[in-house]
Amino acid sequence: MNYLAHAYLSFNKPGILVGNMISDYVKGKRKYDHPEQIQHGIAVHREIDRFTDAHPVTKEAKEIFRAAYRLYAGSLMDVIYDHFLALDENEFTDEKSLKAFTVNTYTLLDQFTDQFPEKFTRMYPYMKAQNWLYNYRYRQGIEKSLAGLVHRAKYLEESDTAYFLFNEHYDQLKNLYQLFFPELKLMTVNFLKQFDH
Repeated sequence: MNYLAHAYLSFNKPGILVGNMISDYVKGKRKYDHPEQIQHGIAVHREIDRFTDAHPVTKEAKEIFRAAYRLYAGSLMDVIYDHFLALDENEFTDEKSLKAFTVNTYTLLDQFTDQFPEKFTRMYPYMKAQNWLYNYRYRQGIEKSLAGLVHRAKYLEESDTAYFLFNEHYDQLKNLYQLFFPELKLMTVNFLKQFDH
């Protein structure tokens, strides 16, 4: 899952949200540099990634991209799952509720900028200014996200094929998301219970 799902699956818990959002930029024992709640958020992020990668639905979805993108198929699916989450009326009743969620997410994150790793600190102003979390709902937002992913990847040269495959298999990918996301959400709710005091 990508940034929208990690934010959403933090359930408005500020420390969990921060850890969930910065986890990819926190290596190894560096997580212990952060307060306990943020450490919990990092653990949640990693469990979400583990569950997503191992899930048979994700494995099926990745096959659409594997021939062209091999090991990066999972990263492409993370972005695509966020698109369907942004449009999921079981989670966001309409455009307005997604917008309110994204504004609230940035407001919470703004209070913890001193906890951001350097790379996240550099990226975050762009995420906020361009409202990446909201723009996942649009196909052109996904096109930009896929291009950004390829730009950051060492061994990829183009994202046009990924965007073509996304559109070509749109209904299939949507159906796979609908099978997968409720299971991911339930897993995350249960995983978070261990941190309740």
